[in-house]
Amino acid sequence: MISLKKYLDQKDPPPALSDPGGETLECYRGLLLAIGRCALLGSPVLGSDVERALKGLESRLSVKSSPSAVRHTHKQVELQLQEWGGRTADQFKANADQVRELLIALARTAEALGDRNQNYTSQFREVTKRLENIATLDDLSAIRSSVAASVQEMKSHVEQMTRDNKQMVEELRSEVSTYENRLKAVESLVLKDELTGVASRRSMEERMQRSIENKQVFTVMMIDLNGFKRVNDQFGHLAGDDLLRQFAIELQMCTRAGDMVGRWGGDEFVVVLASDAGGATSHMDRIREWVFGKYTIQRGANQEATVVHVDASLGLAAWREGASMQELVAEADVAMYRDKNEQRLRAAAGESAMTQV
Repeated sequence: MISLKKYLDQKDPPPALSDPGGETLECYRGLLLAIGRCALLGSPVLGSDVERALKGLESRLSVKSSPSAVRHTHKQVELQLQEWGGRTADQFKANADQVRELLIALARTAEALGDRNQNYTSQFREVTKRLENIATLDDLSAIRSSVAASVQEMKSHVEQMTRDNKQMVEELRSEVSTYENRLKAVESLVLKDELTGVASRRSMEERMQRSIENKQVFTVMMIDLNGFKRVNDQFGHLAGDDLLRQFAIELQMCTRAGDMVGRWGGDEFVVVLASDAGGATSHMDRIREWVFGKYTIQRGANQEATVVHVDASLGLAAWREGASMQELVAEADVAMYRDKNEQRLRAAAGESAMTQV
């Protein structure tokens, strides 16, 4: 049995009959699934995205298991884990801040209630003591007068409590409204990709699921930038981030009002097109014509800007009744990967599709 590294270093896949790297590859696929399960256990909310992504990569390897496919998978695994780690850290910090603020608010409310209750307890105790002393009175008019005074005092206290409680309710409503606005702001951030400003993966999944439930015609387009890792390696991550932002803006400008653009993760984007396969194919041609091309990216302070040529691999999957969101995404992903392989075959001498101009 050969090692995974030796398997990856092979230029051509080994013969199917001998399959010397088969056991190693199967172990690697099993490792991807195990990592996904661990991510889900560590953070059920965010880990589900990682587990689903790693399952997709593992499924892709079961279909296409060449060394180039494994190398591509390895890159995607790194991007998925890095992005998941960042999102998890941000979520834990945000949750801790929200819990701390809520605890402080509850402590203040409890303190205020305690002070008010203590005050009214003392007042009602005085009324109770007065009523108890009525039993020792012999004069009927004095008894009547004392009872009337006590009843009036109790009524006054109850009315004051009602006014105080009404004010307290208004204060609580104001606090609740403040937290609702904060939660809406946080939810808005979750529904947008922080780096590019387009829709997040969660937003895209909700849009696709809603379209399926309403039986609306739509097509999923998966987009993967070719040679993006080389930009990061050669010019730095600041340049790579700038390229992703510019690409997202151009992609969004190329879509129609009913379409939705989102970042799926790393250098992968998704477009949900409100059209059938025929309309989506025409739109894909427009994207190749308008979005692909030269981009001027910033490399950081005190460094000259760099011009790079950008293109990408694309894959389409049109919704059909009975198909789930996961099936459509997997189908579009396979089509995108097929397009990437075809581009590599057409490229002369294996030149990258993203080179410095």
